Amino acid sequence: MTELRIESVDGEDALQDWRYVHNLIVPPAALSLDEVRERSGRNRLENAYLGDTLVGCSTVRPPQGEDAVATVIARVLPGFRRRGYGVALYENALTRARALGAGVIETVVLAANADGVRFAEARGFVETERYVLDGETDLWITLRLMW
Repeated sequence: MTELRIESVDGEDALQDWRYVHNLIVPPAALSLDEVRERSGRNRLENAYLGDTLVGCSTVRPPQGEDAVATVIARVLPGFRRRGYGVALYENALTRARALGAGVIETVVLAANADGVRFAEARGFVETERYVLDGETDLWITLRLMW
């Protein structure tokens, strides 16, 4: 059995892979390649592979503010869910956020992504906010990890 490999996004192919997963999971927030490049300069982006097969990606937004709030987001392609890959991506991202000094961990999920909401809640995240971005119609949920 091939083991899951989680790699930092480095280079054009990795940027394209991260973008593919992100845009498939959160189409209302689809990003251009230039936007992903910019995002990779301020956030920790990683991809997950089984052998050469892309299965997911993650984002860690570094801690900010007085409470050192970091955002951790794990995304798994639909055909690879419920096999433990999301847990591995999430735990890896959580470790990275804590190493950066996070005092509080949050995640953001598109409300229409019921799998993502269930995944976060099963890991101890509690909803703190629902919102719609200006000029948009999609509902987003911010959840906070209760340690």
